[in-house]
Amino acid sequence: MRPRQQFTEEQKHKVKQALKSATNREEEQRVQAVLLRMEQGLRAVEIGKIIGLHTASIWKIHARFFKEGASIFKSKTHGGRLHENLSVAQEHKLLKPFLERTGRNNKHIVSSIKKAYEKVVARDVPLSTIYRMLERHGWDKEQTLLKK
Repeated sequence: MRPRQQFTEEQKHKVKQALKSATNREEEQRVQAVLLRMEQGLRAVEIGKIIGLHTASIWKIHARFFKEGASIFKSKTHGGRLHENLSVAQEHKLLKPFLERTGRNNKHIVSSIKKAYEKVVARDVPLSTIYRMLERHGWDKEQTLLKK
């Protein structure tokens, strides 16, 4: 078995600061995983039982801490519109001309919006993309009217 890595004073200070600034449970658990090893000298199995994480997760946290430093404690955002065709502002700009036409046939309006959208993104999109965009901007699927 290889010898355990020792913590520098700077690392110890950063871990204690990270514990004070943890904003959610995940961040707190990562900090605690390192802190328990640093201050108590506990092994990954023991730390996992204390904070409720799998032993392999503790190993990963420790390895990432020694490789990347205290930056691992901050949570990265999950989700979002990672594959968006247009930003929300661009969608709003696209929908603006259709606000005056909301009194007409719904199918006509949705198909016109779909054609305009496809022209902007330069490819075909499913109808569900258009309905999700309309919902995002407060349009009712049944009535296709702006609720604002």
